[in-house]
Amino acid sequence: MATVPWNLHSAWLPSMESQDWLKVLQGQLAWEQPEVLVYGKRHPTPRLAAFLADEGVSYRYSGVLHRGSGWPVWFLPLLERVNQQCSTRFNGCLFNCYRNGEDRMGWHADDEPEIDASQPIASLSLGATRTFQLKQRRGDERHSLELADGDLLVMEPPCQEDWVHALPVRKRVSTVRVNLTFRVFQAA
Repeated sequence: MATVPWNLHSAWLPSMESQDWLKVLQGQLAWEQPEVLVYGKRHPTPRLAAFLADEGVSYRYSGVLHRGSGWPVWFLPLLERVNQQCSTRFNGCLFNCYRNGEDRMGWHADDEPEIDASQPIASLSLGATRTFQLKQRRGDERHSLELADGDLLVMEPPCQEDWVHALPVRKRVSTVRVNLTFRVFQAA
């Protein structure tokens, strides 16, 4: 088995703090349920999404354009902690809200052209524990990680080039999970 290009920091945020952040994000963010075009038909995404980023940063995936308008002051302490942990200056964060175990994310890589592939991507989980699956693009190796409340998964280059990941349906999960995916976007 090869060395994996990610590091899991279990309970990176203590439980009380992660629960506080979960409440703040649920109340402060402008959550949307964008529609995606699949085989010529529009479908609502099976999760809610929001985006924060530096002014001028834009990000398009699944046909949906997200635009950064600057960071709200209340979010800066968490952004700075993640930047410090990863020795990176993230300039954008995609938020996904999985309302229960029916909400999901299919197989994909965070490899859109506007993402700087030379930088890590940090994924912070708040709320319900969910299974995060990874599989090699060229090979048979697979991994399942149980990402719990407060866990920080740092995917180092070349993770997005060599691996795809997914968050499958888990019918027994009845509570919310919010995932924050910190990225470095290239200048426009």
